[in-house]
Amino acid sequence: MNSREGQGDGVEDSPRGRVEMIPAKRRALILERLRREGAAGIQELADAIGASLSTVRRDLEHLVKQGALERTHGGALLQSTERATFEPDVALAAQLRRDEKHAIAAAVADGLRPGQSVIFDASTTVLAVARAVVARRLPLTAVTNSLTTAQVLAEAPAVQLIVPGGTVRPGSTTLVGRPGEEFLRGIHADIALLGTHAITGRTLTETALDVAAMKQAMIAAARHVIVLADSSKFTTASFCTICDVADVQEIVTDDGAAPSVLAELRGLNVALRVISVPRQGRGRG
Repeated sequence: MNSREGQGDGVEDSPRGRVEMIPAKRRALILERLRREGAAGIQELADAIGASLSTVRRDLEHLVKQGALERTHGGALLQSTERATFEPDVALAAQLRRDEKHAIAAAVADGLRPGQSVIFDASTTVLAVARAVVARRLPLTAVTNSLTTAQVLAEAPAVQLIVPGGTVRPGSTTLVGRPGEEFLRGIHADIALLGTHAITGRTLTETALDVAAMKQAMIAAARHVIVLADSSKFTTASFCTICDVADVQEIVTDDGAAPSVLAELRGLNVALRVISVPRQGRGRG
């Protein structure tokens, strides 16, 4: 996005010549700061992300419309009760917890082996695994319901790519429903890589029924299911259940997860990998 501020919702055009930043990244930084602090003023946010007051106001209004924030006099705070169906737009989701996602993805990609058949779901962390697979020139048979992930994997001559089809969800590049679900019922992959909107206790949940149904089909189609969930995913349940923790074989998260959460997971019948992420980079892109 290269439009100037004042011509839409583009990059910063402060007279002080601040470094350009795409709107999705600014909004991710705002959300990350509010997650840490609970609330913040407009001036505080502008100073923290290097944007003008008018830009921050527009970003806050956008996030309010999405349901992520509540406006206060002179600032904003996180929604006191997150909606079970809330999900950030695609561009914003890609910017949230980037360091954590990249660290998790690198660790998972390191565990993949040449010749394996791997299902990639449409989550942003799994997309990062796809990029790592391409960088490593790893020969795989890959199945994905994400047009974005398919485009990334198509760049790798060593990857045999299968896109099972379906209906594109509004505002995304995710395929759901028929014929993708039927195709998944007929395959037996080595590994399925899945994201989730939330892990609450021993339950994995999503914001939409069609997304949950596709993930359930992927779980049934693979011998080994790995859930990639950064530490922000350990929160209140979303709208619909994907599965129980017992239905997957492995969860990979980062060391920002609460010790009590990690202890509970270790008590369940699932392998747990905790990836270290440098603290100075947390939440930054």
